[in-house]
Amino acid sequence: MTYESPTERVQTWLDASTLHIRFNNPARHNALSVDMWEAVPALLTLAETDDRVRLVVFSGAGEKSFVSGADISQFEDMRAAREAVTRYEHMAEHALMSIYHFSKPTLACIRGFCIGGGVNVAISCDLRIASSDSVFSIPAARLGLGYRYSAMKNLVDLIGPGAAKDLFFTARKIDAAEAHALGLVSRVCEPGALPALLAEYTSALAANAPLTVRAGKAITAEILKPSPDLDMDACQRLIRGCFDSADYAEGRKAFMEKRKPVFTGK
Repeated sequence: MTYESPTERVQTWLDASTLHIRFNNPARHNALSVDMWEAVPALLTLAETDDRVRLVVFSGAGEKSFVSGADISQFEDMRAAREAVTRYEHMAEHALMSIYHFSKPTLACIRGFCIGGGVNVAISCDLRIASSDSVFSIPAARLGLGYRYSAMKNLVDLIGPGAAKDLFFTARKIDAAEAHALGLVSRVCEPGALPALLAEYTSALAANAPLTVRAGKAITAEILKPSPDLDMDACQRLIRGCFDSADYAEGRKAFMEKRKPVFTGK
């Protein structure tokens, strides 16, 4: 079995028992384009039945960014109209859920900007390590877009509702030290030490019992399952209201024009 990415913007290779998936869009700080989102589920489907794979590592090409968010240049085509929003959200959700539900351990190795969709990729993984020069932010409130339930739940499950609301409401940037203090990442090291820290994890996962690890992951997922009383329809209506709003159009336009948006709540 070989791993071939369907796009040059995603690089992949198998190193012993670790499958590496690297986002390779450095000209846009590894912003996630449509082909990048679409590449992830197919690669993980292959890895699911490959007994050689004990760990999947996600990283970003270069030294400046893990993932800087969605590729804004595609927003007018992919996220402006109702049908395009539905398609884009389904595609991103499918990619992120393929990471979250993957039965083997996943790790985000973060250096540089980890923004928006980058945070979503990272919190869909089981483990997160980061270099000390990393920067984190969830800028949805500055764009006026609706944030899907699964992304909010992953964030709340990881760092708690108070910290999640702090980051989400303010859209502020935090450094790696604060991300570590909040529990957003497990360990932080100097940039030059990141390969060695990653090697600790690849070695440990290669040596430890895979069935035990997979069972632990599956049981943790059961513990975190939502209440049966969850009103998912209400969540979807709230998200759709954001994408249908004039504020979303204004946030998108302001971003493209490099100015502060003027939101009206409509």
